[in-house]
Amino acid sequence: MSESERTVIQPTHHRDSGLVDIVHSAAHPLNGSREDFNPLMELIGEARFVLLGAASHGTHEFYAERAAIAKRLIEEKRFTAVVAEADWPDAYRVNRYVRAMSDDADAAQALGGFQRFPGWMWRNADVAEFVEWLRAYNDALPEDATKVGFYGLDIYSLAASREAVLHYLDKVDPRARDRTRAGYECLDGIADHSRGYGVMAPLARPCKDQALRGLIELQESRYVRQARSKDANAEEEYFNALQNARVVKNADLFYRSMYRAEVATWNLRERHMAESLEDLFAHLDRQRGRTKVVLWGHNAHLGDARATEYREEREVSVGQIVRQRHHREAVLVGFTTHQGSLTAASDWDAPPELKELRRALPESYEALFHAAQIPRFMLALRNQDDASGALRYPRLERSIGVIYYSATAELERASHYFSTGLSRQFDAVLHLDETRAVEPLSEVAKREHFDVPESYPFGV
Repeated sequence: MSESERTVIQPTHHRDSGLVDIVHSAAHPLNGSREDFNPLMELIGEARFVLLGAASHGTHEFYAERAAIAKRLIEEKRFTAVVAEADWPDAYRVNRYVRAMSDDADAAQALGGFQRFPGWMWRNADVAEFVEWLRAYNDALPEDATKVGFYGLDIYSLAASREAVLHYLDKVDPRARDRTRAGYECLDGIADHSRGYGVMAPLARPCKDQALRGLIELQESRYVRQARSKDANAEEEYFNALQNARVVKNADLFYRSMYRAEVATWNLRERHMAESLEDLFAHLDRQRGRTKVVLWGHNAHLGDARATEYREEREVSVGQIVRQRHHREAVLVGFTTHQGSLTAASDWDAPPELKELRRALPESYEALFHAAQIPRFMLALRNQDDASGALRYPRLERSIGVIYYSATAELERASHYFSTGLSRQFDAVLHLDETRAVEPLSEVAKREHFDVPESYPFGV
């Protein structure tokens, strides 16, 4: 990053009028037609990784537009996997549903695995609608065609993943199951969040070797090797167990690092998600041929961290890792909004609320885009044109996860804004000027007492 790109963010000045003109000229308006995303499809070309971000986990339009883009990628460019910033076992239940491999009656039931906070992040009306579309799309394919899957990447499902490993070994190699269960006893009493580790970490012996037990047994058992060689379905069952074993190993390390207050905690999660993506990509490539994946997650994960202020703290991101590994075969797309409403909590494990979204701060990209006076538009930023050059330099970007601190502008500024060079962070950006809250499925709203008036500890 050059010295000029390190310039401290200053409040909006008259110079912004020139930036507004550049944005207005480069913007491709979105009017709700299928042709809206033609420029994005052209930009994507034959890329095999398309990363679709979100500026919050509680905004309807972000989910809806990602779904619309994903549908076109599946129909027109033969993408075969939708991968989400979600826990592997919960997403895999959805995967089984969309591929007609489960007993779940509908999408709402298939999404029932998402029980931990924040329930609305994936158990909402927009995701349910997309899951039903995906099931219908797969059902209409020829019998021998490759069906589109739905998968998760996150690290929080320690307990559920542990049980999934034991369940698989119970069927295939009971002795390996017993050894794994004995090793996993070190993790007993620890829930799928770090608070259990906060209580136990000072008392419990380190679990590093024991958390590896399932992974070792799966890779070394001859009975597992025999079972997975039967057919493609057997190999798929093995891969599911293997991914869960990796979650157990990495989640243990992640939570213990968190309570040792290590700076590397964020990076552990990012690298876990990036490695999970690579593992899944390689598995699908072996099973189904030339794989293409579309990834849904937060801007903070799917943008390139090297363009942000967090580069100084040596923080990485999934988007950065994927871009470094796959270069122009990866397309990173960010989303922004200026005002409206969103679904978010006021604290960790607190109920979801319908919250008013404050108007973006004057020195932010969102305020700049608002000034362009185009309600919805896309900016292509990969080409070396006026827009990508003008948006290369540091400016504030808003980032809201599952928790939104909005009592004052100062609190929001401290909690939800960071500095970035947008055209270095993303290959394209969609700006939706006024947005509304995502709607939790009815049972989620009821259980979590949704009020109508991140992930821990990061909230994204």
